Amino acid sequence: MTPFGAKIRELRAAKSIQLKQMAEDLHVSSAYLSALEHGNRGRPGPGFVMQIANYFELIWDEVDELKRLARLSHPRVPVETGGLAPKATLLANLLAEHIHELDDVTIDRIMAEMGFDEEN
Repeated sequence: MTPFGAKIRELRAAKSIQLKQMAEDLHVSSAYLSALEHGNRGRPGPGFVMQIANYFELIWDEVDELKRLARLSHPRVPVETGGLAPKATLLANLLAEHIHELDDVTIDRIMAEMGFDEEN
C-alpha cells in the first residue's frame, strides 16, 4: 500500500464509506480505486487527487497533504545513480533488492538516520 492509498483508506473509514460506493460516486471502477489504494497502479493524476479532495471536503492544508502523498506514492521508484560513487549505485540496488525484507522499525531508523520522517 502506498502512503496515498493508506490516506484514502483512512478517509473512507472515517466517513464509513465503502470502496464500491466511493468508486461509483467518483465515476471510476472499484477495481481501479482498489488498485490505487493498494499501490498496484501508478500515482493518481492531479485532477483525480482534487476530485478526491473535493469528495471528502478537505480543507486547504489537507489538500496539500493529499497532493504530497500522491507525489510520494509512485509504486515503482526510479533511482538515478549515474555520476555518483559506486557505493551509491550499490546502495540503491541493494535497497531495491531487499526493501521487502525491512520491517517498520528498520525503515523508521533508516529514515531518521537520513533526517526524514513521515512528514517529509
